[in-house]
Amino acid sequence: MHIAHLEQPNFALCAFPGLIGEPTQGIRIVLTGPNLEPVNLIAGLHSVRIALRHGTGSVQEVWVEARRQDQRIRELIDLARQQGVNLRQVSREELDRLVPGSKHQGVVARTLVPTARDEAFLKAMLQEQNTPAFLLILDGVQDPHNLGACLRSADAAGVQAVIAPKDRSTGLTATACKVASGAADTVPFVQVTNLARTLRWLKEQGIWLAGTDDEAEMSLYSADLKGPLAIVMGGEGKGMRRLTREACDLLLNLPMAGRVESLNVSVAAGVALFEAVRQRLE
Repeated sequence: MHIAHLEQPNFALCAFPGLIGEPTQGIRIVLTGPNLEPVNLIAGLHSVRIALRHGTGSVQEVWVEARRQDQRIRELIDLARQQGVNLRQVSREELDRLVPGSKHQGVVARTLVPTARDEAFLKAMLQEQNTPAFLLILDGVQDPHNLGACLRSADAAGVQAVIAPKDRSTGLTATACKVASGAADTVPFVQVTNLARTLRWLKEQGIWLAGTDDEAEMSLYSADLKGPLAIVMGGEGKGMRRLTREACDLLLNLPMAGRVESLNVSVAAGVALFEAVRQRLE
């Protein structure tokens, strides 16, 4: 993609399969700049507004259709100016070329892509915490929509970090970031090389591992979730892997009153996290 007509550096599309696909409102296109730092193009009023409000400074520039002067655009422009974000007024045709096929609604933003953290970050972060650990571990979640929804719930619940293995799991893709609605910028996402080793280390730090399992005998609502805790969720379909399940201190089921056998992983994560929140508020 060439955007020299906007007086910006030339950007080249990254070879990330699946990120450039069916155009939708709020589409994010992953690019690399001259410093090889990944960036996004975000399209649409809602998506850009969320990025400005919750992106912790990740928005680098906003392009606005010059002919749009309505209140929603003016409010977005004011928000960008309050944060010191560079603004450019351009033609609709230029926005169409930036995000072809997208319903951009007259606004496109360039943002930095949130990056995954590593084990060293996790250890340093936990050592600096002055409150009981509260983590979410995702073992094999492969759908970026589910990861994004889990990040969003984690942010709302006050989770300190979301942990996932590097293998057989999705990362911070464009779709995951969009579904997270800003939470990909606010909740550290830690990808570890060896999840079993990380789980052992967490237990050595006094953190209890509570895994969810449909066949577990103990109910989520019978467990004590007040102390240092990591909620462990399995991936779509197969659930937790054997070593992950064996590492858990508790295995808990979510009582089901209907005919369906299980919940979507992101829904189940939200239920488990907020039961822990409820107990911690008592």
